[in-house]
Amino acid sequence: RCQNLSVSFWNSYWMLPSDVCGMNCFWEAAFRYDYTKTHPSEKMHLAVVACGERLEETVTMLRSAIIFSIKPLHFHIFAEDQLHESFKDILDEFPYEGKVNYTLYPITFPSESAAEWKKLFKPCASQRLFLPLILKNVDSLLYVDTDILFLRPVDDIWSFLRKFNSTQIAAMAPEHEEPRIGWYNRFARHPYYGVTGINSGVMLMNMTRIRRKYFKNDMTPVRLQWGEILMPLLKKYKLNITWGDQDLLNIMFFHNPESLYVFPCQWNYRPDHCIYGSNCKAAEEEGIFILHGNRGVYHDDKQPTFRAVYEAIKNYSFGDDLVHSLLQPLEQELQKTTHTYCGRVYKVFIKQLTQSIRDLYARRSKGR
Repeated sequence: RCQNLSVSFWNSYWMLPSDVCGMNCFWEAAFRYDYTKTHPSEKMHLAVVACGERLEETVTMLRSAIIFSIKPLHFHIFAEDQLHESFKDILDEFPYEGKVNYTLYPITFPSESAAEWKKLFKPCASQRLFLPLILKNVDSLLYVDTDILFLRPVDDIWSFLRKFNSTQIAAMAPEHEEPRIGWYNRFARHPYYGVTGINSGVMLMNMTRIRRKYFKNDMTPVRLQWGEILMPLLKKYKLNITWGDQDLLNIMFFHNPESLYVFPCQWNYRPDHCIYGSNCKAAEEEGIFILHGNRGVYHDDKQPTFRAVYEAIKNYSFGDDLVHSLLQPLEQELQKTTHTYCGRVYKVFIKQLTQSIRDLYARRSKGR
């Protein structure tokens, strides 16, 4: 049977009671931990999929989301069974400031094709394709990879939902800004969105619209719904795709371009935006909003700028002064990376972070 565990946390501003929401019996294996009671429309829903050695990375991502966000957050954490207790132990120690709840789910694929989906690209990666079908009671969702760091409030990317026109169901950033180094436009053996494809590491979804939409495709003249189109796409293109579920999303939005809202590169800033020279102009002007440390750059010495940001957020203690405990030590570390291409533009890594800290302290000051 489902175990519903509710906890209320006190913080320096207020105490909020917990709430427990019902779940589909199919997902009774999920644990639920609620720390706020707010109307569902006031919560921002964020999903992540964690397998293997991604526990620490996922927790660091969640920490970055908590630090700056304003509205309540609900984390939907899909993880291998052996990671559940570790997540619970760590997250239960977080001082949530009364604004966060989370749900832990098992990794689950459609039973008739589970083996195929599991081996597609990286373990568990394709779980994200099934989020609209699993989280049936969630209207909108921000999915992020485990190697994401928020340098400004989640509220700000969440606000893109209000900018969707009547046909748009999801938002992602381009895979590349510079076609000369683009992967899809040079190597892809399948259709892809736009000039350089899209990256699915940060994906904002209106899941109500996704579940209702009938998608054009190149397999049948009949339009198919989300749950109907995934397996036929995999069967048709599984020998031609390299990046797994991201490729399937590119194919889908190639045929349905009117359904995608494209947000600028500073919302999904990756090593490719600086290792060949700076090519994300929006980040140069406004700073990085969301840092995406793909290629494992948080854990090796190849891109020390990315690793410095990761280590700074991982080691920050909630409640410490953000300027002296996070920003200033980080800038000192970044100044040591100027021998690298990304290090030459290290100021883009702290420009928005500085503004986010300033805004946070301003909100706290007004709240007193």
